[in-house]
Amino acid sequence: MAITQLSAFLENVPGTLCNALAAITAADVNIRALSVADTKDFGILRVIVSDIEKTKKALSDKTIIRETQVIAVKMNDKAGALNNILSILNKAGINIEYVYAFTGAVEGNAYVVLRVDEVEEAESILNRNNIITLNDNDINEYLK
Repeated sequence: MAITQLSAFLENVPGTLCNALAAITAADVNIRALSVADTKDFGILRVIVSDIEKTKKALSDKTIIRETQVIAVKMNDKAGALNNILSILNKAGINIEYVYAFTGAVEGNAYVVLRVDEVEEAESILNRNNIITLNDNDINEYLK
């Protein structure tokens, strides 16, 4: 049930991020979640989008693009919800490489993207603990 995240490697110069997002917009793709990590010379744009193939095509002449399977978790929008999820994974010995959050249209819900070393195992552990994980279709339905 993992979701597909696209990572685009962007040169860290003025206008590069804006141009990448403009290309996604021109392809009529909705960005569901976004994260940017940077170093001195380049940045990594990580996106969850409404249309993976259109996004890859829109960015293919501008950058290197990688697909990564990540976990998207639905949680209550309240203090401690993320800590609960991380604690469950920690107890199971699951390594978390990075995390970023996003919100949806339903009041009281929040969502978090987790990049872990064992996607299927982590999803199974979360589901056994009554934590809802999403797939690519869910993302488009939940976040309309």
